Amino acid sequence: MDELMQTFPFFTKSCVYLYQMKQLLFITFYSITLAACSPGRKMTNNNPATNRTTAFDKQGHRGCRGIMPENTIPAMLHALDLGVITLEMDIVFTKDSVAILSHEPFFNHEITTVMPGEYLESYIEEKEEKKYNIFNMTLSETEKFDVGLKPHPRFPQQQKIAIKKPSLAALFDAVKIYMQTQNRPFPYFNIETKSTPLTDNIFHPSPATFVDGLMKVIKEKKMEQWVMIQSFDIRTLQYLHKNYPTIPAVLLIEDYDKRSLEDQLQQLGFKPNVYSPHYSLVTKELLEKCHAQKIKVIPWTVNEKEKIDALKAMGVDGIISDYPNLF
Repeated sequence: MDELMQTFPFFTKSCVYLYQMKQLLFITFYSITLAACSPGRKMTNNNPATNRTTAFDKQGHRGCRGIMPENTIPAMLHALDLGVITLEMDIVFTKDSVAILSHEPFFNHEITTVMPGEYLESYIEEKEEKKYNIFNMTLSETEKFDVGLKPHPRFPQQQKIAIKKPSLAALFDAVKIYMQTQNRPFPYFNIETKSTPLTDNIFHPSPATFVDGLMKVIKEKKMEQWVMIQSFDIRTLQYLHKNYPTIPAVLLIEDYDKRSLEDQLQQLGFKPNVYSPHYSLVTKELLEKCHAQKIKVIPWTVNEKEKIDALKAMGVDGIISDYPNLF
């Protein structure tokens, strides 16, 4: 490891381990390795979305977006190095029905480089970004785009590395192997369904197909006890609650949504395990109402140390941050 870090000084500890893991994927005993480090074999589940005795839930937003390229395996592994309990991420689907990590269902102009390393290397312009619709691409076609090299205009401290959008299955495998090497508690996964009614079957599957496809990956990787599903789109949460009732549901709330908690829950139709509003909406009264109904409150996205400390003192159950090094 030391030799790698001397040769490539931009490597973080987690990046080096990622390099080592890629080598592991080619060895004969790959399947045995994954089985040996299956979280269910070694640890008692204590999902922070459902267990009220768990520690404060430190969640790394898109891994650790302020430090590493968002929604990538290096970002997730580095967030684990920083001590997060839960990895927060977003999921979209490709044309060939592969669940991959991405905040938008297209390649965002802020983070994307087209065909890195080729003569036609270029950036995507904002006015054209939605033409790069991931739902119209196969997984292999998405690999023509880099999402780690372009300097991020809003996160100047973000380390730059050549990286592609990973599949959810690949992330699960990488984390399992990494946890075995680090001998630390297995993390949880807060997975957002990126969908809206206006773009069904244009940028993403319909709610039922979306949730079923997501749950297929989760079940295949035996990760049911380690996930929670979050969304602003209550249709996906309603389908999840009806068809997969043991999976914790997380209701996301935008900063402009000024409806009362009662109205929001009435529209949802059931009590979510976690209520996850923009941090500006959190009040002592809101916390009391949620906790009285045994609903946890985990606001997003808090990037200032002073605000993190204030919300913790107020009594939130966790915080989602681009900078998990601030916890």
